[in-house]
Amino acid sequence: MKIGIVSINVGGPSTAENMVGVVQHAEAAGIESVWTFEHVMVPNDYDSKYPYAASGKMPATPETSFFDPLISLSHVAGATKTIRLGTGVNIFPQANPMLFAKQTASLDALSGGRLTLGLGIGWLAEEYKAMGTPFARRGARFDDYLEAVKKVWSGEVVEHESEFLSWHGFKSYPIPVQKPHPPILIGGTTTKTLQRVVNAADGWYAPSDSQQELTEKTAELKEIAAQAGRPFESIDITTNWRIAKYPDALPQLEDLGITRAVVMLGATGESDPRKAIDLIASRAGL
Repeated sequence: MKIGIVSINVGGPSTAENMVGVVQHAEAAGIESVWTFEHVMVPNDYDSKYPYAASGKMPATPETSFFDPLISLSHVAGATKTIRLGTGVNIFPQANPMLFAKQTASLDALSGGRLTLGLGIGWLAEEYKAMGTPFARRGARFDDYLEAVKKVWSGEVVEHESEFLSWHGFKSYPIPVQKPHPPILIGGTTTKTLQRVVNAADGWYAPSDSQQELTEKTAELKEIAAQAGRPFESIDITTNWRIAKYPDALPQLEDLGITRAVVMLGATGESDPRKAIDLIASRAGL
């Protein structure tokens, strides 16, 4: 089981000061990967419903610092050697896909091929509005952008005409070190998300720590994969591990076919991120 930590880019004033040191400590402790969260802004109030809390509100105030994921990962990449760098997850359809292709290819090249891209559709309509992107049809936009960005990463002449993009007759370098591109994990729990995982991604980022939900959703994913003729074992599954609540969960997660457990540092019961990392490493047997 690969073990990751989240989130290195969210917090208060000390987040920037401690970011490199925390990631270096994680690398030395044997942690496989570090992950980020993404919100470009946090509204003072919003009608959108956060899907992972009964309150419908995300556990972050408008004053919470969300350092840009790709910039944060670039920042720590230069101070580390082996630890993988993951977005968990970036809200893909609200991004400029050409700029995203350039930034991620550059980060993968500069880090020596250590980038893993967790991508999601998002839920915060107010953020889409602020970004100047329609919230409607964001799923279709996600699918189209992913197809188009893969063409940019290929290094070949790009030809892509769609409802959302008109790209013709160009190349964009550098291209990613990892071939054919950095691993792509799609986050979410809907059936449509699982279909996207099987059809267009390397893996699934399951934003859940419920054993029942994970059991149900991995079974559904296995069925969708079988129908598509894709081996279930080829899907890299990442999920959350709430270590304080489920300290002995790793064997059960492995039995479900999950390959990576990511621990939220703030949910370990330790306020010092380095102590939290040591606790995670100890519990995971690293």
